[in-house]
Amino acid sequence: MRINLSWWLIGAASVFIVACTPAQEDSDKFVSGHTVVHEVFWGADHDNPYPFTTSGEISCVYYPTGIEVYFEPAGYSKDSSIGTPLNKAAADALKRDGMEPNVPYSIKEGADLSEAVDIGLQLCDEMLDNN
Repeated sequence: MRINLSWWLIGAASVFIVACTPAQEDSDKFVSGHTVVHEVFWGADHDNPYPFTTSGEISCVYYPTGIEVYFEPAGYSKDSSIGTPLNKAAADALKRDGMEPNVPYSIKEGADLSEAVDIGLQLCDEMLDNN
C-alpha cells in the first residue's frame, strides 16, 4: 500500500489546528466588567433615585447560564470581596456556590434596582460585543 505523504501531512496538520483552536463557546465563558457609580452623578442619567447608601461599582460577570450583576461599595473592589447580588442570576450563583456577600450591605431600603441591574446587563453585553 502506497501512502501519499503530502495528503497525510495535510490531514495531520488539519487535526492539529482544529484540536488547538478554542471552540467559540469556550471563549465566551467568562466576561466581566465594572462601572463606577456615585449619588452625585446618578441623577444626570437616570430617572430612579440612587439605590445605594454609598458610592461604589456595579459589576457584571457573564457566564453561558446568565449575566450576574453585583454592587461593591467603594474600597471593597478586590479579588477577595463578594459583592451584593443585584439580580436573580447573581443571587442564585452565590447560593449554589455556598457563598455570601462579604461587603457592607449598601442598598437603600425599598430601592428600585432596575436601572442598576440594566447598567450591569448592558455592560456585559457591550463587553461581549467587543470580544
